[in-house]
Amino acid sequence: MKASSNIAKFLAISLMLVCVRAGAATLNAEVVSSKGKPVRDAVVFAVPADPAVLQGIQAQKQVDVDQVDKEFIPYVTAVYRGTDVNFPNSDKIRHHVYSFSEAKQFEIPLYTGAPEKPIHFDKPGEVALGCNIHDWMKAYVFVCESPFFTTTDADGKASLTDLPAGQYQVRVWHPTLRGKPEDTGQKVSLEADSAPQIVQFTIREKKLWKPWRAPTSTTGGYR
Repeated sequence: MKASSNIAKFLAISLMLVCVRAGAATLNAEVVSSKGKPVRDAVVFAVPADPAVLQGIQAQKQVDVDQVDKEFIPYVTAVYRGTDVNFPNSDKIRHHVYSFSEAKQFEIPLYTGAPEKPIHFDKPGEVALGCNIHDWMKAYVFVCESPFFTTTDADGKASLTDLPAGQYQVRVWHPTLRGKPEDTGQKVSLEADSAPQIVQFTIREKKLWKPWRAPTSTTGGYR
């Protein structure tokens, strides 16, 4: 009797998952520069027109931004507002992580290994990271106002899957974006179980200052 009950529960749960996936939509995005070149590490996010869609969706408990060979890894990290970000130091030297950005200002004084506690990112926007010891160490955390986000690959492409059907404004952000993500918005209407929609973005780019780094045994120098 107990075995039959467990089987019935399993079938019910499986049916629920199928229904959830069956009612979802997919959005494919492509981001290129004004010169037509693919833009890697662009954050593509879909903001639902109906705020009720966001009810009950919680942020990830924790995301890591590591420090390896005197570089932040990854270069761009996208999170949903309310996410904690940990900054482990995998190098054998000390780093001093900080940000003066409007969306989040914080400082983790010189340390090795794991910091005492993660940093809570609760305000949407761009957060530029730096190391007070190594000027060339630059990276970004972009805090999304929506939990539906992804980042582009080397071909400038990305996919958002399992989106609830409905109206969205799709936006893009990148460290070199000239202007605000709101200026890039495109309205889309997603229907359940329909073919993936495609959105294309061409962004105007600005130059970023990058301090010189001397070559090492594993990396080349750059300016």
